[in-house]
Amino acid sequence: MRRSNVLWPIMVLALALTLLASACGGGKDGDKEASGVDITCDGTALKSDPGLPPNFPMWDEVTLTKSEQQGPTLAVNGYFTGGDIQEAHDEYKNRFEAAGYTILFDEVEDKDSEVSYKDAQGKTTGQVALKAECDNDNISVHITNRPS
Repeated sequence: MRRSNVLWPIMVLALALTLLASACGGGKDGDKEASGVDITCDGTALKSDPGLPPNFPMWDEVTLTKSEQQGPTLAVNGYFTGGDIQEAHDEYKNRFEAAGYTILFDEVEDKDSEVSYKDAQGKTTGQVALKAECDNDNISVHITNRPS
C-alpha cells in the first residue's frame, strides 16, 4: 500500500508531462514548445559537467548543449544523432536499467518519447523527453532531474 502511495504522484506528474508534450510542436534549434521546453536540434557540446546523477547514461550519439538549474529542478537539453525515436527511447531505457536506475514510467510514440527514472541511489527522479521535431533528423533530448 505504501509503495503505491509513493508512485501515484510520480505517475500523475509523468502523465501531465506527457499530455503537455503531446500538445506541443517545434522544429528548429531554440524553438520553444507551449510548455516552455527548448527543442534542441544541434549545437556545441557542454564543456562542463551538466550536474546529472552518478552513472547517468551518456554515449557518443548524445550531445548535451545546455544545463540550467530551475529551482530544485535541473533542466538539461541536447540532441541524439544515432537513429529514430524508438532507438533513442530503447537505448535510454536499457542504459538506465544497466546503471541500476529504476524505470518509473516509459512511453514511446511516433514523434516523442518519455522515460521517467529514479537514480540508483534513490536520491533523485527525473525524465528524459525525446522529440523527433528536428529538420536535420536529430532527436531533441530534454532531461529534467530533481531531488526525490
